[in-house]
Amino acid sequence: MASGTSWLSRATDSDIWWSFKSSSVTVIAAVVTFLIVAVAFLSPLLAPHTPFDPGSLSLSDGLKPPAWMKDGDWSFVIGTDDQGRDVLSSIMYGTRLSLVVGLASVIVSMLIGITLGLVSGYVGGTTDAVIMRIADVQLTFPAILVALLIDGVVRGLISVQKHDEIALFVIIGAIGLSFWVQYARTVRGSVLVEKNKEYVQAARVIGLSPVLIMVRHVLPNVTGPVLVIATINLGLAIISEATLSFLGVGLPSTQPSLGTLIRLGNELLQSGEWWITVFPGVTLAALVLAVNLLGDWLRDALNPKLR
Repeated sequence: MASGTSWLSRATDSDIWWSFKSSSVTVIAAVVTFLIVAVAFLSPLLAPHTPFDPGSLSLSDGLKPPAWMKDGDWSFVIGTDDQGRDVLSSIMYGTRLSLVVGLASVIVSMLIGITLGLVSGYVGGTTDAVIMRIADVQLTFPAILVALLIDGVVRGLISVQKHDEIALFVIIGAIGLSFWVQYARTVRGSVLVEKNKEYVQAARVIGLSPVLIMVRHVLPNVTGPVLVIATINLGLAIISEATLSFLGVGLPSTQPSLGTLIRLGNELLQSGEWWITVFPGVTLAALVLAVNLLGDWLRDALNPKLR
């Protein structure tokens, strides 16, 4: 119990906690992020309707405006789409999918980038040159184009039906493979500094294997910059998924993310049904803005030159 109290006391007395609570913008961003994430992952319990169950839908409920407008229905607070799906419930479920894709793709890109960065920086030589040249080539292409290319290759190899079944994994892999370069280059730079320090030399002297040295000794000392990149890239990954889905190459309509909802609403925007695309768009903007603000704060809080 004492150790738990001691840990909590150290956390609340740290510079990072002081930096967090002294920035009202960061606190608001954290609250907004927490609320959106909590509502999204609790959507099966909190959503007023089950929007993707065909048995619960009625076309007679289609295109109802928000409840405060003429012909609105308080059973559908912010309206319905052309299939009679509740927009609020669709946003809650769609946000959960967007977050899953964003978090999973960041984890994939971190695993690839950290591994290649460790190997490149520690081994050096030809291995370092090959990995960095591959990274340089990928940096010449926008991440969204790399994701489109990967998704297109998968679509060309399997049938449309099979693609829809594994679309979630394809989009996670495509976005993950688009963002690994930043992690690899950052980790490599840190490893080049760390591998010449005394604690690494001592580990070599006692006979530890290179893999053990990289994982046990070098990796913990390069995680700070990686966490900052991961936080910022979470917002970029969510935007990338929304862009791909808006272009029609992301998640299928049966598993709509926020990007898919915006695309479906955009098709009806000219006929006056603005709520179908505006509310998912506002949710996406609020989520990405809040996450990016947290990333900016974390970058500054972990920078010793700014303390």
